[in-house]
Amino acid sequence: MKQTIFVLGCLLFGVLGFAQDKDAIQEIENFVSEQNVKFKDLEESTLPPKYRKKIKQLEYFPIDLKYRLEAKFVRADNELALAMETSTSRRSIYMKYNELNFEIDGKKLQLSMCQNQNLILEEEYKDYLFLPFTDQISGETSYGGGRYIDMRIPESDTVILDFNQSYNPYCAYGGAYSCPIPPAENFLDVKIDAGVKDYHKH
Repeated sequence: MKQTIFVLGCLLFGVLGFAQDKDAIQEIENFVSEQNVKFKDLEESTLPPKYRKKIKQLEYFPIDLKYRLEAKFVRADNELALAMETSTSRRSIYMKYNELNFEIDGKKLQLSMCQNQNLILEEEYKDYLFLPFTDQISGETSYGGGRYIDMRIPESDTVILDFNQSYNPYCAYGGAYSCPIPPAENFLDVKIDAGVKDYHKH
């Protein structure tokens, strides 16, 4: 009897896990689709027409749920203003909001998230968090200027960090843009083979 209950429990756990994976994959596919529409749409895209014409479809790494993980959300003790460097002489003012602690392949990693002090004045973005990062493949198969992830301030102390939903700054596609450069502390000493690839590498 106990063995039967154990087997049924394992089967139920497997079914639930499969359903969760299926939902996660669908969420990522929706994100990729939305990004492609955004870059091609005449009303939504901020790219000049000459660049939009070149981009038929953004290229992404195959979806890998290894890079969709749970991270510990740790609020920053001191909210210090940071003049983040950009791809131009402009400095973009951010406030460090929190740190994310997580593991990939058993390696403990940390990233800092911040808030744009101008953007949070808008109602739509008052709980918006910005995560710029680089990793071992930056400048190889992914854009050398780093990639970004957006997130909303969570209600709990854990969040889902999904590198499959990372995207490139507009600078990756050409044009005179001023894009935030990920700070040195947000370099990950691992390969993040997930999310969008470098446009110039294909």
